[in-house]
Amino acid sequence: MRFLLLLVLFISPFVSALTLDDLQQRFTEQPIIRAHFEQSRTIKGLPQPLLSRGNMLIARDQGLLWDQTAPFVMQLLLDDKRMVQMVNGQPPQTIRAEDNPQMFQFNHLLRALFQADPKVLEENFRIEFTSQKEGRWTLRLTPITTPLDKIFASIDLAGKTYLETIQLNDKQGDRTDITLSQHQLTPAQLTDNERQRFATQ
Repeated sequence: MRFLLLLVLFISPFVSALTLDDLQQRFTEQPIIRAHFEQSRTIKGLPQPLLSRGNMLIARDQGLLWDQTAPFVMQLLLDDKRMVQMVNGQPPQTIRAEDNPQMFQFNHLLRALFQADPKVLEENFRIEFTSQKEGRWTLRLTPITTPLDKIFASIDLAGKTYLETIQLNDKQGDRTDITLSQHQLTPAQLTDNERQRFATQ
C-alpha cells in the first residue's frame, strides 16, 4: 500500500529547457489532473510482475482518487485526514490521521514532493535533475531522511509535456513502475460524483 502514497500527480506543459524551479512552478498551476495508469510491481520471489491498471485523479486541494479496474476493482481515496479503501464493492476500510500519524506525515511530505518544491526536495533527497533533448526531463530522488530512506533506494520521475513514468525502487530490491497516459486537465473543477466522494466521511 505504501507505493500508493506516492501517486500524487501534477502535470503541465512546458516547451524550453527546464530547471527544477520551472518544474515546480508548472506543476503547481494545475488544480485538477486526471490520467490513466498502468502499474507493474516486480517482487522478489514472484516469477511474474503484478500488473494493474485504472484511472486516477489528483485534486490539489482535496487529494487523490485511485480507481483500479483490473485485475480487480479497488477504489482508494487519500487526503490529509484519511485513507479510504474499498475492494470489489466490500464495505470501505478507513484509516484516519489520528490513528496512524506517521503514515500521514509521510503522505504530506510526498504531496509536497510531487509539487517539485525545491525546499522540500533539498531537505529530504539528493537530487539529480536533467533537462534532455526535445523537452524531455528526468528527476532522480535519493532519500536522505527517515522514513523515506528506510523504504526507498531511489524514486525516478520522467516526462515531456506531462509526467509519464514513475519508478519506485525499494530497499528490498522490489520495483514499481507506473506509466501515465491519456492525461486530461479539464474539466478544471470536480464533477458532482468526484466532489461527493471527497465529501463522504
